Amino acid sequence: MYLSEEQIRLHLTYKTLIPAIRQSLIDYSSGRVDQPLRQVIRVKDHTGAFTGWFATMPVVAGEFMAVKTVTFFPDNAATSALPTHQAIIELLDRATGKPLALMDGRLITEMRTAAVSAVAVEALAPGPQTLGILGSGVQARSHISALRAIQPAFREPSAVRIWSRTQENAQRLAVETGATAVPIEEAAGCDVVVTVTSSSTPILLGKWLEPDALVLAVGAVGPHLRELDDAAMQGCLIAESRQGAENESGDVLLSGAQVHAELGEILAGSAPLPAARRRVFKSLGMAIEDLTGAVAVWRSLARPPSH
Repeated sequence: MYLSEEQIRLHLTYKTLIPAIRQSLIDYSSGRVDQPLRQVIRVKDHTGAFTGWFATMPVVAGEFMAVKTVTFFPDNAATSALPTHQAIIELLDRATGKPLALMDGRLITEMRTAAVSAVAVEALAPGPQTLGILGSGVQARSHISALRAIQPAFREPSAVRIWSRTQENAQRLAVETGATAVPIEEAAGCDVVVTVTSSSTPILLGKWLEPDALVLAVGAVGPHLRELDDAAMQGCLIAESRQGAENESGDVLLSGAQVHAELGEILAGSAPLPAARRRVFKSLGMAIEDLTGAVAVWRSLARPPSH
């Protein structure tokens, strides 16, 4: 069975995905998930020039297994109608190894990433009133939707403040989502600040942040890429995966920051909630999150229609 993005959109909602992701993070940090680091191949064209990357992400958890293959070709944004990120997820039965479904992975990746951030906000930033978004692409839009689903204060237009390196893109997204386009310093001064850019060098400076802000660092994946400067990384660092942060995050490796705890440990109560000061959550994306999204779609399909 192959499920297209259009079919997945009918069966995947933040209402069901966010609590499922919360449990999957607890399971991961409790040792109930078998998940190696993603394997990445740098792709070159016939001249030897770098064009993108190709990654595989396998996982075994609960009653299921899954593997996602994902590509990132940044030039698609300017030269093709295709998205920069494309993915396929294969869902399998753990007991028998039987393939159950092949799913387009782009939307699942988009939504599970934002759902992880929603779980982080619920756990790490009680009662935030303002949301700053640095970036104006797919993840900017999905984060606004997911975070509004868990925080009513973010539904006010003045509460969500968007900055982008291209001002026209920030203004367009603000109009589409009922938010406000602002200078970067204003977006960075919010209670919750989300970085979802394609920048490979820091765009968020610590001097702009409030002392007790929560930063969700989402956009830079790779040991040589970062969105936050050293001052921004001085807050208490929480990660999805300690192993992932210490191997795949330039924000962590290049700043020398130490991981206080995994988010799943805090959710499970096996690690203390950090003191009331700046908190930084580094999100890199994990295969267990892709499996969780695929299982939510699979179970929705199996559920009899309501009358």
